[in-house]
Amino acid sequence: MKKIILLGDSIRLMGYGASVADTLTAHHDCTVWQPDDNCRFASYTFRMCFDYKAQMEGADVIHWNNGLWDLCDLYGDGAFTPMEDYIRTLVRIARVLKTYAPVVIFAITTPPKPEMWGHDMDRLKAYNAAAVEALSAEGVYINDLFTPVYEDMEGMICDDLIHLSDKGIEVCAERVLNAITAHL
Repeated sequence: MKKIILLGDSIRLMGYGASVADTLTAHHDCTVWQPDDNCRFASYTFRMCFDYKAQMEGADVIHWNNGLWDLCDLYGDGAFTPMEDYIRTLVRIARVLKTYAPVVIFAITTPPKPEMWGHDMDRLKAYNAAAVEALSAEGVYINDLFTPVYEDMEGMICDDLIHLSDKGIEVCAERVLNAITAHL
């Protein structure tokens, strides 16, 4: 039986996490663990990797996402987490996760709708590109959740302007499942 870990912010917690866990458990002979907590921003996730060590050690695949909290401009003075700090923290997370599992997959950040306050599409694209470059160099596999959501934000993002709609959950869950099952 394969052991799968799902980490991430509310895109996982309120989005694809339950569907992916149910499918992996029912159809792929896997056990799945994911925190009941929203992993929020990258430095929070990094901190919680220590607390979740017992649950994550010995995993076969870890799929993780961060970004929306990090990229949000709360005070009008730039992203909550400056890009250099974000990338450095993602790399630190990846290095820790690789001690828990041979396969680590990072899902790049999904876009909110353009009218969502505190978010900027150019900044999001730049952070995603930097994350792909840095994490690929660490041997982390990349799962592109950005593109399908970006191509149909009206259908994929719910009325709160940032979280996945039912359609968005379905599409992202399928992409997460495909990314994980490619390594089983």
